[in-house]
Amino acid sequence: MPEGHSIHRVARRFAEGFLGQTLRVSSPQGRFAQGAALLNGARAVTSRAHGKHFFLGFDNDLTLNVHLGMYGAWTFGGDETFAAASSIGAPRRMAERETAGTEADDAPAAYAGPPAPRPTTRVRLVGEHGYADLVGAAICRVLEPTGVAALDAQLGPDPLNPQADPEPFYAAAAATSRPIGAVLMDQKAVAGIGNIFRAESLFRAGQHPHTPAARVPRERLELLWRDNVTLMEAAVRLGRIVTTAPEHRPGVPAERAWREHANYVYLRHGRPCRVCGQDAIVVEDLGGRKLYWCTVCQAPR
Repeated sequence: MPEGHSIHRVARRFAEGFLGQTLRVSSPQGRFAQGAALLNGARAVTSRAHGKHFFLGFDNDLTLNVHLGMYGAWTFGGDETFAAASSIGAPRRMAERETAGTEADDAPAAYAGPPAPRPTTRVRLVGEHGYADLVGAAICRVLEPTGVAALDAQLGPDPLNPQADPEPFYAAAAATSRPIGAVLMDQKAVAGIGNIFRAESLFRAGQHPHTPAARVPRERLELLWRDNVTLMEAAVRLGRIVTTAPEHRPGVPAERAWREHANYVYLRHGRPCRVCGQDAIVVEDLGGRKLYWCTVCQAPR
C-alpha cells in the first residue's frame, strides 16, 4: 500500500498541474459515473493529503476523496508544460518506488489530448495541459464539506503536515497496551505511516516493536515522531523511501540508494544487519501485516 509520502506527491502533482482549471471528469469504467457527473465542469481549487487520503476540492463545495489502498494508482501525462509523465501508487516492486515511463511517454511531441483510457480507469480528470487517470483505488468518492471534516477528525496527525500537533499520537500510545509496532500503523493514531516507515523508524530508534505502547517512554515517542517527519520528507523529495544513514551506504548518495542500499530491515530478513552485522533480521505477522525487525539492535531495554 502506498505510504503517506506518495499521497503527498499526488497532491503536489495535482496542485502543479490542475489547480485553478475547469476539469473534465469522467468514469471510463463506469463505477464512478455519478460522482464524475457531480464534479465535471467544476474548477479545482484545493489539493492536499492527510495521511493516505487525497482530497481534491472544487469550487462547487464538493471534494474528490481517494484512498489508493493496496492496488490503486494514479497515472499522469500531458504536454510540454505539464510535469513529466509518471505513475504513483500500485503496483510497487520494491519499497514504493515512484515510477516514470507510462504509456504517456510514447505520446507524440505535439500533445493532442490524453490517450484512450484503460478499461479499468475509475476516474479520468482532464485539464488544460494534462490528464490524470485513477485505477484500482479502495476509496473513490465525492464528499460534502461535513464529510471532509468528519474524515479529517478520524485521522491522526500527519508527520508531513508542518502544522500537525503530535500530542494526539503521544496520547494514543500512552493509553494502550497494544504493541508500539501496531500503534504506528493505526491511522487514527498517526496518519500516513505504513509498513516501511514503521519498520525503519522502529529500527532507527532501537525500539522493540512488541513493547506495549504505554510502556514506551515519552522521549522515545517524540523521537519516533521526529524521525518519521525526517524520513517522510526525504521520501517526498526523492520519490522513494531511503532510510539508511550515509555511513551505512558509503559512496552511495540517497538519490541512487536503490534497492540494495535503501533500508535497514524492510525486506532484508535472512541477511546480515547493516549495524550489528548479525543474521538477526526477522519477519513476522503483526496485525495482518509483515513486520521486519532486528532481534539484536531492537532487543528489549
